[in-house]
Amino acid sequence: MSEVSASHAAERRELTAAQRNAVAELLRVSPVADELGRRFAQAGHELHLVGGSVRDALLGRLGDDLDFCTDAHPDETIRIIRGWAESIWETGREFGTIGCQRDGLRLEITTFRAEAYDQVSRNPIVEYGTNLVDDLKRRDFTVNAMAVSLPEHRFTDPYGGLADLAAKIIRTPGTPQESFRDDPLRMLRAARFAAQLRFTVHPDVGEAMARMAADLDRITAERIRDEFTKLLCGDDPITGLRLLVDTGLADRFLPELTGLKLEIDEHAQHKDVYEHTLTVVSNAMSMEEDGCDFVLRMAALMHDAGKPATKAVGPDGRVSFHHHEVVGARLTKARMKALRYPKDVTAQVVKLVGLHLRFYGYGRGEWTDSAVRRYVTDAGDLLSRLHKLTRSDCTTRNRRKASQLAADYDALEERIARIAAEEDLARVRPDLDGNAIMELLGVPPGPLVGRAWQHLRELRLERGPLERDEAEAELLRWAREQGVVG
Repeated sequence: MSEVSASHAAERRELTAAQRNAVAELLRVSPVADELGRRFAQAGHELHLVGGSVRDALLGRLGDDLDFCTDAHPDETIRIIRGWAESIWETGREFGTIGCQRDGLRLEITTFRAEAYDQVSRNPIVEYGTNLVDDLKRRDFTVNAMAVSLPEHRFTDPYGGLADLAAKIIRTPGTPQESFRDDPLRMLRAARFAAQLRFTVHPDVGEAMARMAADLDRITAERIRDEFTKLLCGDDPITGLRLLVDTGLADRFLPELTGLKLEIDEHAQHKDVYEHTLTVVSNAMSMEEDGCDFVLRMAALMHDAGKPATKAVGPDGRVSFHHHEVVGARLTKARMKALRYPKDVTAQVVKLVGLHLRFYGYGRGEWTDSAVRRYVTDAGDLLSRLHKLTRSDCTTRNRRKASQLAADYDALEERIARIAAEEDLARVRPDLDGNAIMELLGVPPGPLVGRAWQHLRELRLERGPLERDEAEAELLRWAREQGVVG
């Protein structure tokens, strides 16, 4: 058999497997989907399972959120599903979408669309379409431009999506230029699908992404944030991240990532900081316990973001990046704020970036129990993630050095466990509370009590738990030094 024939045979096998997946997945949701299709048909309208739902059915991963399209307008859709749907929502009505729930499935039904963009504004101008094929043409990629008509289960694939799905190729129904001109976010979405599905971007699509990267500036930070989050939480974010850098898309919203390509790591002259960073992200993923940990992955991605700004070359030619963790934390905070990430998520990532170097030096025997307490206290509820980030950051090819770092961190974790067994490290508090401080010093509530509390807390971190009389004696000594008591 020739190579071409063998390739076609393999592709046919993949198509057959995909079709079997689709049948199995559709049978699972058919009671609801077919019943809905019959209601639309009885009302004189079409209904089609469409887009990502068809793609996911073919991949054998259809969830409980189903997307449909129809020639019925929103008011008609509501009339058809009223009394049948367990609940109805209209939050997407301005885009022609009506949502509802039935038997544990969330359904979104959208009127055929022929969207137009003025190529200046950030959002589409919605115009209703008149037929399925035109609706499919306006979709982002061929693998999302397939439909299954209900209730008869007729398959429609005018742009070769099934073949592209089998070949694991990301291609656009029309020209990439037209597609990306309509909605530049589709360029970022292409990278996201590469990360989520482990697909390859078609060369024409990749070239258009590189030429049109600046058009991403038309898109709101929130939409970019949502796509990037999905990319970073994909099964293969490294492929997606490389695509962002190679096409110049990263320069538009995450320039710190591209900037890492210019720097050489002083600890590993054989690789640049960019490659090191991608390896750290992969390492961090391998330590996740229950799906994507966005905070951990984002911290791994940004942990060395401060290196370009702190690079220095010493007289001996060695490169250093002193205090890059401090600068990196500041850059991370600014970047995540610009992308409109929630403050609590940003704070967690920033703290991990700022703490990721704290461990280095432990193996030299310089850490006291006080230093261990501070490490645990400063990390707080991020301690587990800090453990994972620190271990992920060891990417040296020197096996002896790697083994030593791993052994050092094992020793630190064992030491933390030992001290934690003796003290409540999760909640390091002074040995006297505010009421006791006020009673002993004879002062009312106010800033002085807070300063005394902080002093006792520092003492607790430095020396561990104190007996009551010892803590009182230390408080009175401090108060005399402060001139609070005679």
